[in-house]
Amino acid sequence: MWMDLAGTVHGKNMVDKELFLYNATDFTAKIAKLASVDRGEKKFLVQELEKQIEELKELLEQMELEVREADPSVRPKLRTRIDSYRVELTRLEEEFKIKNSVNSVNDGYSSSELFGELSLREEQKQRLLDSSERMERTNNKLAASYSVLLETEEMGHGVLRDLHSQRETIQKSRSRLRETDADLSRSSRLLHAMLARSRQHKLVLSSAAVVLTIVIIFSIYVAALKS
Repeated sequence: MWMDLAGTVHGKNMVDKELFLYNATDFTAKIAKLASVDRGEKKFLVQELEKQIEELKELLEQMELEVREADPSVRPKLRTRIDSYRVELTRLEEEFKIKNSVNSVNDGYSSSELFGELSLREEQKQRLLDSSERMERTNNKLAASYSVLLETEEMGHGVLRDLHSQRETIQKSRSRLRETDADLSRSSRLLHAMLARSRQHKLVLSSAAVVLTIVIIFSIYVAALKS
C-alpha cells in the first residue's frame, strides 16, 4: 500500500515538473516579447506575466507538499529539484523586473528625458544585473550539487547491493555450517552407538569364554573322579 502511494506521489511530482518547466519556458518567451509590443498589448502581457509568477509559486508549494508524502528514498532528490526550481523562478522574477522597468521608462519619456533617466538608473540596473548573475551562478551550483547528489545516491545503491549480496553469502554459509553441524551430530551419535554395541559384544564374548572355561574345568574334574 505504501509503495503504491509513494509511486503515485512520485508520478504526480514528475507531472508537476513538466508543468513547471513548460510554464518557465513560456514565461521566458513572454519576457522577450515585452520590448517588441505596443503599450496596450504590453500592459496585458505584464498582467499575464505577474499572474504566471503567482501560478508558478503555487505550483512549487504544491510540489513541496507532495514531497512530504513521497518515499524517503527519493525525498532528498525531489527537494533538491524543487530548490533548483525556486532559484530559477527567482531569476525569472528578477529578469522580468529589469525588462519591465526598462520598457516602462521607454514608454513614459522622450528621447532626451529617457537618456537622462537611464543614466540615473544605470547603477540600479547594474545592481539588478549583478543580482541576476549571482542567481544564475547559484542555479549552476545547485545543478552541480544535484548532479553530485545523484552520483552519491547511485554509489549508495551500489554499496547497498554489495551489502545485500554479502549478507546472502553469510546466510548461505551459516546454513551450510548448520547442516555440517547436524551431520557431525548424527555421526557422533552413530559412533557412540557402535562403541556401545562393541562393548556389549565384548561383554557377551567374555561371559561366554568364562562359561566355557568353567564347563571344561568341570568336565576334566568329572573325568578325573571316574578314573
